[in-house]
Amino acid sequence: MIQLPLVHRRHFLAGTAALAAACPLAAHAEPVLDAASLGVLGDTGGDQTEPLQAALDQAAASGQSLRLPAGVIMVQGLSLPGNLLIEGVPGRTWLTGAAGGTGVLVQDKSSLSLRDVGFAGGASGLSITGSDAITLERCGFRKGELGINISDASVTVRDCHFADLGDAAIHAMNSRGLVIANNSIDSCGNAGIRIWRAENGDDGSIVSGNRIARIDWRGGGNGQNGNGINIFWADGVIVADNHLSDCAFSAIRLNSTNNSVVSGNICLHSGEVAIFSEFAFSGSVIASNIVDGAAQGISITNLDSGGQLAVCSGNIVRNITPRSAVNPDTVPVGIFAEAQTAITGNTVQNVPGIAIAAGYGSFLQNVLISGNVVSASITGIGVSVVEGAGPVHIGGNTITGAKNAVAGLAWDEMVEPDLVANGARYPNVSFD
Repeated sequence: MIQLPLVHRRHFLAGTAALAAACPLAAHAEPVLDAASLGVLGDTGGDQTEPLQAALDQAAASGQSLRLPAGVIMVQGLSLPGNLLIEGVPGRTWLTGAAGGTGVLVQDKSSLSLRDVGFAGGASGLSITGSDAITLERCGFRKGELGINISDASVTVRDCHFADLGDAAIHAMNSRGLVIANNSIDSCGNAGIRIWRAENGDDGSIVSGNRIARIDWRGGGNGQNGNGINIFWADGVIVADNHLSDCAFSAIRLNSTNNSVVSGNICLHSGEVAIFSEFAFSGSVIASNIVDGAAQGISITNLDSGGQLAVCSGNIVRNITPRSAVNPDTVPVGIFAEAQTAITGNTVQNVPGIAIAAGYGSFLQNVLISGNVVSASITGIGVSVVEGAGPVHIGGNTITGAKNAVAGLAWDEMVEPDLVANGARYPNVSFD
């Protein structure tokens, strides 16, 4: 049996001391670099770009994270490196553009994280271009035009707060897959979150758990502004479990998207259509949402532009207003669809018009209206019956308190107040 020699405590301490002496950098290296120790100070009123840029570059080169001081730090054209964690003092560290400055840039970088850093003022608080694995946590954005401007990048934005922005909280173009989760967005001039592409293509972004309120339409128009969440030409996007209120136009607007999911959202007090799938869309699932207060609840439309293929299921839509303050062409409808759409299992209440409508004139193809519950609306179900209108099947719906339970429509006019009794006259409509 071989006995190993016992290591005496004095020998061990001497050995570790010798190791530390031989490797002084390893023994004394700090995982966090304090920017204040390198001359970066808050609330000086002067431009801090040069010392802060040097601190950022030093931290990235050494593999350390960088801690920013509290206060307002004025910068212009600051470029953030990759492979770095930047942390501020929660609620107290703010980067703001110096006079004539261009804000804070992330360009062609990867593996960058920011926590508890605020951005205030300027055309864009933070611009991210051509980058991957960028993460923003608990950051603040206020008093500028755009909070975050993203182009051709993969970014995670979570638990951040956006307020009082002239245009939008987040504008993203040609994304590589965004995660926008659990943020608070309040009082923006034209939009809360925009996910756009230059042409139709897979985007794969996920927008979930955000609270969005008070979105205006300062840029005008008839729907391109005033939306809480706007998805344009971006395919494969999930919009789920968000709380949206007081949007001038739509809480959620899908424009020319493919394979989109809108589920579990609460949409309150929308000025036009609360949830919109419009123009050349294909494959929209709109399910288990609550719409309370809107000029129109859910609209799945524009067969004339190729819009088709949707499921509208399990939604609650109620308290539709008689008119829209922002779009006088909007008519009071709870749920509307035109082509290749199943409208099933929804509950619609208090519509001063048509609770569920299928088709507009000849723009109607293959719609199912089944298993819905309708109450306190002027017309329960309205279906286009003009020449050229495609098939609609109606069955198993419960309708109470309606002047007309199921009616036939010719464009904007009701031409058959009792479609159930006189359905044989209209071959495009069938019943269970």
